[in-house]
Amino acid sequence: MSSERPVTVVDQGEVLGGLFASWDAIAALLANASEEQWRTPTALPGWDVHDVVAHIVGTESMLSGIATPEPDIDLGELEHVRNPIGAMNELWVRSLRGESGAELLQRFGDVTGRRRAALAAMSTEEWNAPTLTPAGPDSYGRFMRIRVFDCWMHEQDIRDALGRPPADSELTGPDSRLSLDEMAASMPFVVGKKGKAPDGSRVLIALTGPLAREIRVAVDGRAALVEDFGGAEPTVAITLDGLQFTRRAGGRPPMAGRSDAVDYQGDAVVAAHIVENLAYVI
Repeated sequence: MSSERPVTVVDQGEVLGGLFASWDAIAALLANASEEQWRTPTALPGWDVHDVVAHIVGTESMLSGIATPEPDIDLGELEHVRNPIGAMNELWVRSLRGESGAELLQRFGDVTGRRRAALAAMSTEEWNAPTLTPAGPDSYGRFMRIRVFDCWMHEQDIRDALGRPPADSELTGPDSRLSLDEMAASMPFVVGKKGKAPDGSRVLIALTGPLAREIRVAVDGRAALVEDFGGAEPTVAITLDGLQFTRRAGGRPPMAGRSDAVDYQGDAVVAAHIVENLAYVI
């Protein structure tokens, strides 16, 4: 396919390292889970831990060329299915609900094993080729960075459901860093479109804790990520824990055991409106 806009070029080895680390973390987290734990509800409407893993299995199966299951009900009747992507996800979730946790974990290992081999064998040209992604037309590599983000977020959903929040040391790997890279790429949309920051705004989002970083968005006709503000001070500064930032941006409740406090500096009205509209994930 062709794309009118330039594609995002990301390092193949780096992204695959993050994706494989995320799959490994999920497998380790659930290795000894009881059937009751597999059926624990998560913060995602309508889904328990089993459903979250089934969703990941379904996506990787689809990317392996396996046909999507046929619907067994009218998905429009389900309140938590709000768009075509959600409907496709639900088809896989429903088709795998009859499997035990152990069976699903085996399936997870099988499909991610096949995906590891296929992704590692991709040429640079294939990796950088434009394709359709959940963020619109972009490179296949960007698509896989989105997969890191999706799998990492779901690992945190599982941890939240099971009462096993991550230790600081579990938030320092490539999967965490790449997930934040992906989220940072969406902050111009959050700040400019959803947060409606006025022209001339210089917004600093300062993350603390093991996911510490600074995300800068300048609004000059349109919002864009910038390395710095050219020596100018931010008009808005928002400071919060990095993990809680990911929870807010993902439309999830706070993770237990970490402060969810948010500090505003500068234009408090604009800052509050941005924070109120941080959730952007479909």
